[in-house]
Amino acid sequence: MSRILAILKKEFLQMKRDRLTLGMIFMLPLVQLLLFGFAIQTEVKHIPTVVFDQSLSYASRDMLDSLTASGYFEISAAAGSYDEVTEAIDSGRAKAGIIFPPDFAEKLKRGETAPLQVLVDASDSMVSASAIATANSVGLLKSQKIIAQKARVTDIPYDIRVRPWYNPDGITAFYMVPAILGIIVTMTMVMMTSMAIVRERERGTLEQLMVTPVKSYELMIGKIIPYIALGYVQITVALLVGTLVFHVPVRGSLLELYLLTLFFITASLGLGIMISNIAKNQMQAFQMSFFVLLPSILLSGFMFPREAMPVVIQYIGNLIPLTFYLTIIRGIVLKGIGFQYLIPQVVALLVFSVVLIALSIAKFKKKIA
Repeated sequence: MSRILAILKKEFLQMKRDRLTLGMIFMLPLVQLLLFGFAIQTEVKHIPTVVFDQSLSYASRDMLDSLTASGYFEISAAAGSYDEVTEAIDSGRAKAGIIFPPDFAEKLKRGETAPLQVLVDASDSMVSASAIATANSVGLLKSQKIIAQKARVTDIPYDIRVRPWYNPDGITAFYMVPAILGIIVTMTMVMMTSMAIVRERERGTLEQLMVTPVKSYELMIGKIIPYIALGYVQITVALLVGTLVFHVPVRGSLLELYLLTLFFITASLGLGIMISNIAKNQMQAFQMSFFVLLPSILLSGFMFPREAMPVVIQYIGNLIPLTFYLTIIRGIVLKGIGFQYLIPQVVALLVFSVVLIALSIAKFKKKIA
């Protein structure tokens, strides 16, 4: 018993000295519980919507008021043409588009069926399901109201024609497989990089490099390049499995996807190397990496749509490189869009890469910590 007590005393003293590890053990679960408790919502509301109203009538405004009153559609822009609606959905600025024909009001007055088109970005299955269900429900309720008021009406007043784009059949694999690719790369680049460098420091294998004339940035580049190659191998394997096994279509340019993926890999590597510079041992590196990995899964739009999250949580999600890469990979693979629609995401990843790697090089000391 005395030996057990001695060991326990030694462990508690070690934990007390290692305050960073002790702080993470107590604080990380609390922070994650509060953060994810507010962030994870499965009911998607306030879907960004662009409207092309060719009718410009009371009837079209009344239908728009009914759609927005549901809380699921939020008018973010007015389009002047069908091409503008398409561009807004392709770029991701809008998740839905509502188009009224010029004769919408006249058909209602004549007692005929008045059609309107609702375009939905089905590359996000949860968002599209909410938009489709809400649009159909609002159209049905308003039609029933008119039929109840006017006994002579025989045709259905409103014909909501929903057109899901990019993934019309709602196949889950089309939506999830590209995102899983991003998670795999994040896990490899952040966790493996941070722990590998810390492990080398603990084992003393960096000592030989410390006594050579190699500069800090040269040493950092030498550490980064092998992981970049590993990241591209993972992406290639994942794409092959996705297309051959799950039949995920690749509608865009593979060359653009590989080029833009470089920014995501370097941003993730910079994050991993920054963790390795802060952590004193492998346990701390693992805990910090896990704190990055879990928000990447839950806050980036991988599992839960960002439109359902509070605005503050969405801003926190913008601090995660995967948030921007998911837009890139889903846009190229599912939508077939090009670089011109992905400039904001590329710029964000470039800023991540430059800032994180620059800070890592500045902090990396050419000596044994």
